[in-house]
Amino acid sequence: MELVNHLEDRLLFAVPKKGRLQAATLDLLSGSDIQFRREARLDIALVKNLPIALIFLPAADIPTFVGEGKVDLGITGRDQVAEHDAKLPFDQPSTVEEVMDLGFGNCRLQVQVPERGDLNDPSQLTGKNIVTSFTALTEDYFAKLEGIAGGRKESINNTASPVPNLKTQIRFVGGSVEAACALGVADGIVDLVESGETMKAAGLKAIATVVESTAVLIKSKQSSNLKLVDLIAARIKGVITAQKYILCQYNVPRSKLARATSITPGKRAPSITTLEESEWVAVSSMVEKKEIATVMDRLTAVGATDILVLEIANSRTG
Repeated sequence: MELVNHLEDRLLFAVPKKGRLQAATLDLLSGSDIQFRREARLDIALVKNLPIALIFLPAADIPTFVGEGKVDLGITGRDQVAEHDAKLPFDQPSTVEEVMDLGFGNCRLQVQVPERGDLNDPSQLTGKNIVTSFTALTEDYFAKLEGIAGGRKESINNTASPVPNLKTQIRFVGGSVEAACALGVADGIVDLVESGETMKAAGLKAIATVVESTAVLIKSKQSSNLKLVDLIAARIKGVITAQKYILCQYNVPRSKLARATSITPGKRAPSITTLEESEWVAVSSMVEKKEIATVMDRLTAVGATDILVLEIANSRTG
């Protein structure tokens, strides 16, 4: 009761307690000026400069806590949200709302089989043994392959029950899913793939993609603290924009301005300032970091000079 009262006036924000999304999530919180100190072995940290409490949870549990309104905001994988929603009864809409794509943690939930085997199409796995940590998505995928109308959600009422008449055997394993085929436990697996190195090391190959995933910011449709939710979302969006873009500044003759600004149109429009030399102007524009080298080459080719590139620490853009 004391803990509940302690958190009563704070927005509850669930973040991954470990795993592939945690480091990037903590960097995002730091860039958003969410100041906290997490004590050893504690899964709750009070934010010092805002009425927020961070709740450290397994990424797979975050959509459930957000969906039930136990926490207001969360960061997790889109794959975990899809798994959560796949478990809901057919007539129950999701209470989890995606706020934004965070641009990291890109991966794919894929059907994988032994590389040296003769399985090359997921339909060849129907009726066989599949091991996964994503049982609901996997059941839905194979139910549709087997021609069960509506997939998983339309064929069951109890979310804990397997799909009736599903010939494919879906078994849950919480970790080391990639070892299942080598150990003779499964004919194929459904697991997350990032670089593919782990899959190759396990002697597996991907034959189909179930879900494309990335890290997402999600919110509860039951949250009553919408003003603070919007503030945090705006801060996070600003950090993501700053990470994606760079500020490019240069001088260019007025006669070549149109050509130059077509190369650097900016997010909305470039800023143009008159110089003391009336035939020249200064231009400032946001450019995607991944394109900056090519942009500088093209600006030089059209006659721009004094080209500078500046890092953006944070931003608020439309």
